[in-house]
Amino acid sequence: MTPAGRLAAAIDLLGEITAAGKKPADAMASDFFRARRFIGASDRRAISEQVWAALRAWRRLGWWLAAARNGEEPGPRLRMAALMLLTGANIAALEALFSGARHAPPPLTGPERAVLARLAGRTLDHPRLSAAVANEVPDFLYPLLEARFGADLGPELDALALPATLDLRVNLLKTTRDAARDAIRDAGIEAAPTPYSPWGLRIAGRAPITATLPFRDGWVEIQDEGSQLAAALADARPGMRVADYCAGAGGKTLALAMMMENRGHLVACDVSAPRLAGALTRLRRAGVHNVERHLLVAGDKWAKRHLSGFDRVFVDAPCTGTGTWRRNPDARRRLAAEDLQELAERQQEILAQAAKLVRKGGRLVYATCSLLAEENEAQVSQFLTHHPGFALRPLGEVWPFGETSARALGPGPYLSLTPRRHQTDGFFAAVLERRS
Repeated sequence: MTPAGRLAAAIDLLGEITAAGKKPADAMASDFFRARRFIGASDRRAISEQVWAALRAWRRLGWWLAAARNGEEPGPRLRMAALMLLTGANIAALEALFSGARHAPPPLTGPERAVLARLAGRTLDHPRLSAAVANEVPDFLYPLLEARFGADLGPELDALALPATLDLRVNLLKTTRDAARDAIRDAGIEAAPTPYSPWGLRIAGRAPITATLPFRDGWVEIQDEGSQLAAALADARPGMRVADYCAGAGGKTLALAMMMENRGHLVACDVSAPRLAGALTRLRRAGVHNVERHLLVAGDKWAKRHLSGFDRVFVDAPCTGTGTWRRNPDARRRLAAEDLQELAERQQEILAQAAKLVRKGGRLVYATCSLLAEENEAQVSQFLTHHPGFALRPLGEVWPFGETSARALGPGPYLSLTPRRHQTDGFFAAVLERRS
């Protein structure tokens, strides 16, 4: 594709994402490219990078364009053009791309040129930007993040604004980390061991890993190192009975099954039938055969039949996803203040239900991909207040890779990961042991 053709596709994709409401951008991009199989891999990457750059600069672009358009909401054409202008392009370069030629965007209109002319010579940043806008954070969240990080807020938000690495979890049911790394290198992709997860490999930038033989054969699975570490905290062992209570499409289910060496009973639960159905392909590719999938529905008797029946119950709770903004920048745009309150209530409900499944001496692991204390430490504290039969087990006591490895992750009783300190997504996890 020509640069102008890529730009036209990026404008179309950005328009579909912004019109999709709550549907995540990565899901929209998958649908977009699936319907346009003529677009090659390198073009898909280039188009996605353009769109993700616009999503990462969403609030700043909105501020500049609102000022230039008297508060009128800009469309995807103007956002993409403004992004290019504010990051170094000139008007002549934009005119050449918006040529109206075959596969190129239609020419810039007179009103569009007038708006863009007011942005010429500017950059994305400006001293009049509020702290929330400058850092691409919803207004209601900025004080919560400020309370969470204090003096470290600036560096943490800078790290959160960077593109994420591509992390893989090696499937020890089929291979070793060294063998997987060699196989990936043979496919033309360089990977390095992750610093904390003994199962992880990291690829800088984007690479077509899903097209490689190691991926197709189930030797590796795409999974952020932070997610791997959260799953590891369950310390699931061969022969145990384990429930992955919010399994989704099964990313952590696969890690738990690997830890269990395919021995024992692992139940992947979720309220979404499509997500559970999607997990089946991944389970088969990974060679996992100790997993039962269960759809949680209203009036379900399954939980009653399995009261106090599990050694481990892993709860990867629905959350704001603030820790994943590096790879999901559109989540910033979709998040509203009422979402946090609704999610906090739902998290407590899920914890209370999942706790009933834990046997005496067993462990409930509560995890989120959130950076907010309101979804993390506060939820654990509230749970322990209402469930005195459970006790918090500090990270150093339960970390499966030893105390030295636990200390490297940081102080405190919780697993608490951030993009700046650990180069992972933001993750939180706590281990709650049932004593009575």
